[in-house]
Amino acid sequence: MAVRILIVEDERLIRWSLRQKFEGLGYQVTEVENGAEAFKALGAEVYDLIMLDYKLPDITGLEILGKIRETDHDVVVIMMTAYSTIQSAVEAMKLGAHDYVTKPFAMDQLLRTVNTALETTKLRREIRELRRHLVHEYGIDRIVGKDASMLKLFETIQRVSASGASTILLLGESGTGKDLVARVIHFQSERAPRPFMNVTCTALSETLLESELFGHERGAFTDAKAQKKGLFELADGGTIFLDEVGDMPPALQAKLLRFLEERKFRRVGGTDEISVDVRIIAATNRDLDKAIKEGKFRSDLFFRLDVVSLDLPPLRDRGNDIAILAQHFTARFAKDFRKPITHIDEAAYHKLGGYRWPGNVRELRNVIERAVLLSQGETIGPEDLVLGHGGQSNNHFVLPPGGVDLHGVEDDLVRQAFARAGNNQTRAAKLLNLTRDSLRYRLEKLGLIEPRNNEASGSS
Repeated sequence: MAVRILIVEDERLIRWSLRQKFEGLGYQVTEVENGAEAFKALGAEVYDLIMLDYKLPDITGLEILGKIRETDHDVVVIMMTAYSTIQSAVEAMKLGAHDYVTKPFAMDQLLRTVNTALETTKLRREIRELRRHLVHEYGIDRIVGKDASMLKLFETIQRVSASGASTILLLGESGTGKDLVARVIHFQSERAPRPFMNVTCTALSETLLESELFGHERGAFTDAKAQKKGLFELADGGTIFLDEVGDMPPALQAKLLRFLEERKFRRVGGTDEISVDVRIIAATNRDLDKAIKEGKFRSDLFFRLDVVSLDLPPLRDRGNDIAILAQHFTARFAKDFRKPITHIDEAAYHKLGGYRWPGNVRELRNVIERAVLLSQGETIGPEDLVLGHGGQSNNHFVLPPGGVDLHGVEDDLVRQAFARAGNNQTRAAKLLNLTRDSLRYRLEKLGLIEPRNNEASGSS
């Protein structure tokens, strides 16, 4: 689709000159000479760039700019004027003008400004489209479940998302979906256009975690060669998800408490107070009451976090949701792996329902993924399901009653792993628990990659 440019300019010669240049570059141009015509054009079409004169016969360009910003936050506006003053430039920028050029202008310089402006429009619209996708991707319907405990949770999530709650605590065993719930809360709230930042409190050392959250000043420690903004600062207006907060180091617990009380912080090595507006969603699978009694978690921090709390039920207590989730994951992975699997038989459902699921939804997802990957037919049976460690090691698979073609299974797994890894050999090797060289040998044998050299090809 051609780039659409609107020129709002009362001088006919300037309009003609700009039109000739832009149409020569393949752009689609609309030109008008006053504010009334500009509003009519804006109501009929969406533009990628607006060249807007500051002084028009019936209205000022600033008034038009103000109206534009009420309805379209993506389109880029370049102000043009022969009456350049610092005050008018400041006013235009405050209203959201991308740039400001004075007449007469050098065409080469103007085109550079226009190219930059069009890149800005493209980026803004890509970001907006991505945000729309994320809002859809993390809708409440993306959490699968019909058990009464889940229906109650859905209602709470919807209320919390729409509320002004600045602190939310998610409690539940590992694998119950706390990360997904946190994202749904964010993307179904008014904060959705702003960043969602995720940090696992056990993934970094205490020093690195503090720097990650609060940022640091240049020279704050040995490797701090430049100032760095932390997640709290970058997420201003959005959401910070603190996963595994129950395992946060004691010193950082005190700093987090101070932030929750004052909504201010200092970068590591800094002296200036920085204020931000972020929603904190904290999650843990630990028993915080027990951790408090053991002196491993601050009681005052717990009370600050526990303003609104959501308990995510374990999978074993969700009744028929085990079957519903199994169906959901089967359809999903059958599509991903291009397998002809259509359903799960009754014996397999019975086996799934009789298991305790210590790893909850995450474990069920992995079990079904492995079953779909290895199944040879259109149905998942009990022999395809490897549950826990009770006599069926996670490193061994159950032989189907009719047997298998071992070489065929291996070749199929290699092809699927290579495709799933996006043809990245290192990632594919990890999926199959092979060395990269072992995987490469199999890929060459299947003709999926070129041999390293003729000698290698001949020796295989």
